[in-house]
This record gives sequence, structure tokens and C-alpha cells, in this order.
Amino acid sequence: MSGGFDCAFADAIGGGSGGLAAACLAQLPKDSGANLGIVYVSEPAAASLPALVEALAAGTGIASWVGGVGLGILAGGGEVYDRPAAAVLTATLPPDSFRVFAATADPAADLPRDHAAWIEAVEPALALVHADPRCPDVTRAAIDAGRASGAFLVGGLVSHQCEAPLVARSADGDGLGREGLAGLLLAPGISVATSLTQGCSPIGPVRRIDEARDNIAMQIDGRPALDVFLEDIGPALAQDLRRLGGLIFAGLPVAGSDTGDYLVRNLVGIDPSRGWIALGAEIAAGDPIVFCRRDPDSARQDLTRMLRQLSGRLPGPPRAGIYVSCIARGASLFGEPGVETALIREVLGEFPLVGFFANGEISRDRLYGHTGVLTLFT
Repeated sequence: MSGGFDCAFADAIGGGSGGLAAACLAQLPKDSGANLGIVYVSEPAAASLPALVEALAAGTGIASWVGGVGLGILAGGGEVYDRPAAAVLTATLPPDSFRVFAATADPAADLPRDHAAWIEAVEPALALVHADPRCPDVTRAAIDAGRASGAFLVGGLVSHQCEAPLVARSADGDGLGREGLAGLLLAPGISVATSLTQGCSPIGPVRRIDEARDNIAMQIDGRPALDVFLEDIGPALAQDLRRLGGLIFAGLPVAGSDTGDYLVRNLVGIDPSRGWIALGAEIAAGDPIVFCRRDPDSARQDLTRMLRQLSGRLPGPPRAGIYVSCIARGASLFGEPGVETALIREVLGEFPLVGFFANGEISRDRLYGHTGVLTLFT
């Protein structure tokens, strides 16, 4: 099964479910034997998603589909946010090399119940997952999905502004879902490579939180947290804290990471009288922390670094790819659409690429922010 990922690609912009489906079906080969479909739609096309999936299934003969509603998607060679759009990737895989699992808020219980025999026999290597931000504990769901399947997770959080944003349709009748995590498990014989790029760069050393309560850092490196923060961001920004929004973030280094990964979290408040800072995540005494700056140049540099490293791991040109990018990246960060996809193609060449803009990105079993997760089928 090594490398067995024969695929086709289609996309469409504009129109309802009928128009999107007809345009996509016209681009897909007939009677190809494909047995797996991945579909992403933009939020303006969310109401058309059920009919679109059924039309694609009927027109291609593919019973198994995964995907969802992105805050934007990659289609037409660029980024689409405010128009109805769909992007489709179909693949021909060995029948026992994948499993689609339906939306669940409790993967620890549901994956073993529904797929235990297959997981034990195959030991899946990768899971493409899509999660509804309304899931009661999406961070825990990702961790549990990784543990229950043994797979490396890639994916992200879809739109929360539609009733059923998750696609997980299989031959036994599962379809759309919400308030959970759904996706696709792949056997290790399907050759893939994946990596993550950060949207921020550290502006100071990794420090230690000495005193904390919930999401409030009180002391860092034995000093008031705010004093350390102001020192790291520098005098220019320290004199005008109104400039910090969208520019400066807290990075929480991932324990055991050999690539220096960190989870980027927002700064949500400052208490000058106590010298405290509040973060968009719970923290505890002993946790490491590094302050980060978000800007287009650092994001471009890190994406280029990631792509070059990924290219060095590939046995040949990619057959297809899936890119999940934070909604805070794209045009809102780089000032113009298509920067990320252009860099991907510049380094890796032309190949079918689908993806969506997310509320949060998933890599391994962690929920990131301000990142891009690229998965290549090789």
C-alpha cells in the first residue's frame, strides 16, 4: 500500500449546491474507482452542504466523504471567504486502508466501540480530523482521539455559524454532524508527510511561571509577571500598550517537543497595580512561557523554513495535499490573498491542494492557534 494515493481534484466558486456540484463533477473523472472524497465549503455555501455531499456521492459513486465548513477555503487557486465555494479531493485507496468516523464529543468511548477491531489490526498512522468549536471540550476530544486511535492527528476547527458543519459520510449511512470531532483514519501504508508552521516568533527567552492562578500569571522568573513582559517586548511597545493587540502573544512551549513547538495564546488583560497578566489559557506554577510577536515577515520565514524541511523528507513530488491555516493568517496577516499557497507551490511544485481556514489548528493531539498545518500524500 505504500504511496497508494491516486487522486483527482475539483473546485467551484459561486452558485448553490446544484451549481457547485455540477461544476465539481464536470472536473472529476468518471468511473475512476475512487472510494474516498474530501470536501470543504465556505460559510456562504454551508446551507448547501447536505445536498452537495449527496450530489457528489451520487455523481462519483463514492460512499465515504469527510470534510466540513471552513471560515474560508482554498479554491480557484486562491482563498475564498465571502462567496459560495467548494473544493474536492477524491482518492482511490485500498478498501481496508481507511475508516471514516462520525462526529463524537467522546472519542475515548466511541472510537473503540465503533472501530476497535480495525484499529487493533491496522494501527492507523494518521487521522484527518475536523472539530466543531461547540464541542464541550474540544482540546480533550483531540487528546482522546489520538490516544484511542494511536494516530497522529492533523486538521482543525471548522465554522461554528452553521447547524451541522462536519462531514463524515460512510457506506453505513453516517453523514453530517456537529458539536464533536469527526474524520478519517488512515493505515500506515498510505504514505504521508506533515508539518506545522508558526505565525509568531519569540521575542525573548523561555521563562518560568513561578506563581499563577487559573489564567493569570503573577510572577515570572521570580519577578512580577508584568515587569518581565514589558522587558521582553521592549521600551517602544511598553510605552504604548494599546499597540499590543494582534501583535504580541504568549507562547506556551510544548513539553517534549524536539522542534521547539509552542502553543500561541492571546493576552487578555493586564493589571498594572498588581503586576499581573492574564492569558487566554489556564497556566500553573512551573509552566514555561515565551512572549511572541506576530507579523507577516516572521510568518513567511517560518513557512518557508517548514516547506524546505518538509521537501527534504519527501521521496518525490507530492501527489496531493491538505492545508489547514488559521483564519488570523491568510489575507488578514499577509495583506493579500494567496501568499501561503504561492509559497507552498514555489517550494514543492504544482499538485492538487485543498484546505480551509480554521478557528484553531490540530497537530498531533494539540490545539494550536496562528499556525498552518500542511499534510502531503506522497
